[in-house]
Amino acid sequence: MNDSTDSAGRIVLLTTSHRVAPGLLSWPAWQALREAGRVLCADPAHPQLPYLREAGVEVEQAEAVARELVDYCVRERRTAVVISSAEGESALTDGLARLAGSGRETMPALELLPGSYDLPGARLLDLVQVMDRIRAACPWSGVRTHEDLAKYGLEEMYELLEAIETGDREALREELGDVLLQVVFHARIAQDDPDEPFSVDDVAGTIVDKLVHRHPHVFGEETAETPEEVKEHWMRTKAAEKRRESVTEGVPLGQPALALAAKLASRARHEGLDVALPAGEGIGYELLALAVRAEAEGVEPETALRAAARVYRDAVLAAERR
Repeated sequence: MNDSTDSAGRIVLLTTSHRVAPGLLSWPAWQALREAGRVLCADPAHPQLPYLREAGVEVEQAEAVARELVDYCVRERRTAVVISSAEGESALTDGLARLAGSGRETMPALELLPGSYDLPGARLLDLVQVMDRIRAACPWSGVRTHEDLAKYGLEEMYELLEAIETGDREALREELGDVLLQVVFHARIAQDDPDEPFSVDDVAGTIVDKLVHRHPHVFGEETAETPEEVKEHWMRTKAAEKRRESVTEGVPLGQPALALAAKLASRARHEGLDVALPAGEGIGYELLALAVRAEAEGVEPETALRAAARVYRDAVLAAERR
C-alpha cells in the first residue's frame, strides 16, 4: 500500500459528526483511511464501521494506546488512523502529549482530521432527537396536549419580546430557544395524533414552501428593489393563498387589544377602505383612535405603550425609594 508520510510516520485522529449520514466522509478522510497501515476504532457500534468494511478498509476494534501507536508509526514509517468514538480519545491524546512533551521521543506527525462537518442548523437535529426521547420517557411531557402547552407558548413569546425590547443579547438567545422548544414540542405532539399526524419535517416543509412562494423576487422571476415592493409581493401572494372573503378574516381577536386595533386598521388601510372610527364615548374609543393613528404613522402601539410603561415603572420604583 502506497503511504505518503513523513519518515517517522503519522497518527491521524479522525472525527466524524453523528448528524451526517454514515459513509459520507470527506475526500481527505477516505484518502487517509486507504493509505493507512492500521485503522483502529474502540467502539464496535460506531456507525462508520459497516461502510468502511464495505469500502474494503480493515478496521481493528481496539483501544488506541499512545506508546504502542508511536512505536508502530516510527518503526514502520506508516500512518495509523484512529476513528474517534462517541466518548472521544482523551486517554490517547493525553498519552501522546506526554510522550511529545518529554523531548526524548521520536514522534510521528500528529493530525486531527475532521471526516465530516455539520451543516448550519445541524443542532436542530439534536433538539428533535432530545424531544423524541423526552416525549417517550418523561411522565409529564409524554401526556401533554396542544391545549396544555398553549399558555406556555404565549408566555415564552412575551419573554422573547422583553429580551428584544431590553436589548439583552444573552436573554434573547435563551428566549429564542424556549420559543423553538414550543414549536418542536407541538410538532412532536402532532406526530402522535391517530387521525391527522404530522411531524416537525412537515412543519418545516410547509414554511419553506410558503417562504419560497412569497419571495418570487428571490426564488422567481419578479423583481423588488425596496422593502415596500417586497411587502407588496408578500401581501399579494398571501391574499391569493388565503382567498379571504373579508379583510378582517384571519385577524385573531384574542391578541392584545392595541395590537388588534392596529391590525384591523392596517388591513383596512392596505385595502384602501375609508372607515370612520365608531362614534362612541369612553376610554376604549379613545384608545382605539390612538391605535389607529399610531398604525397610520408607522408606530406599533403595543411597543410604544410598553416602552412608556417601563418609564412609568421606573418612576414608581424611584418614588418607593424616596
